[in-house]
Amino acid sequence: MKLSICTDVMGDLSFTDMLDKCVALGVEGVEMTGGGWSPAPHFRADELLADKGLLKQKLAEIKARGLEIAALNCSANPLDPGEMGKRHLKEMQDTIRLAGEIGVTKIVTMSGLPEAAPGDMVPNWLVYTKSWPAEMPERDRYQWEDRAFPLWHDLVKLAKEAGVDKYALENFSAMLVWNPETLFRLRNEVGPMVGMNLDPSHLIWMGADPIHSARALGEAIHHCHGKDTRIERGRADVDGLLETREVTDVANRTWNYVAVGAGKDLQWWKEFFSVVRMMGYNDWVSLEMEDFTMSTDAGIQSSIDALQATISR
Repeated sequence: MKLSICTDVMGDLSFTDMLDKCVALGVEGVEMTGGGWSPAPHFRADELLADKGLLKQKLAEIKARGLEIAALNCSANPLDPGEMGKRHLKEMQDTIRLAGEIGVTKIVTMSGLPEAAPGDMVPNWLVYTKSWPAEMPERDRYQWEDRAFPLWHDLVKLAKEAGVDKYALENFSAMLVWNPETLFRLRNEVGPMVGMNLDPSHLIWMGADPIHSARALGEAIHHCHGKDTRIERGRADVDGLLETREVTDVANRTWNYVAVGAGKDLQWWKEFFSVVRMMGYNDWVSLEMEDFTMSTDAGIQSSIDALQATISR
């Protein structure tokens, strides 16, 4: 496995400074974030498709520093029923086309989340029982069969035309695909091009064990994020793990995203990567840093130290 970093965390830096920092940190690759919810300015697909000279320049800068592009990331909700969904879908399509042009074969993204019934204008994450109330099975069927399956058949077709081999869907909350079971529900319909971006941080706060999740996913692991979560003792025991406080309200939340090693210890991370490797994944591990309990630079450095000590080479 090789270590890369999601460039969102360095969105305040220029493209050149961002690359120089990656070299100084000792990572081997960059997961270029751009489009969807990402504000990072470094690798916007629409801009680079329209300006081939700029694209050539940026690729040359990456190569000159000995870095590789691990994947293109467009974390988005292409199933949102409003204007955002239209914009996100266009940005996902642009990202796929850009990946094909530059020979990047993996897209890290999200499954999307639609409305629960025709005419609704707000995405609806249906994570309570599908059997009651009586209307729930139809809402579940509508989201998957009428909305998600047709979109993802189209996205798989587009990826094949562009020369992209893999979609890695992050198991993020408020998405149709948020765990292994829901990943396989989509994968079994649209094919093995769709796999998971296995992000242990989300599974931890959902109450799953990412090591067991990795075993269940097997060859459906298409990418891996190095990101940790700490369940806050005392707080979680009182309020449970369904957390709605702002991510910056770290002192009062029942769980927090933290630097790698500040949630699970390094022995756990060694086992996690060992099992991921054992399941056949031998590719990039991208640090995604969203720790608000410490400075960004401290979180990045401590996470890289932990990942360098634990990923399976």
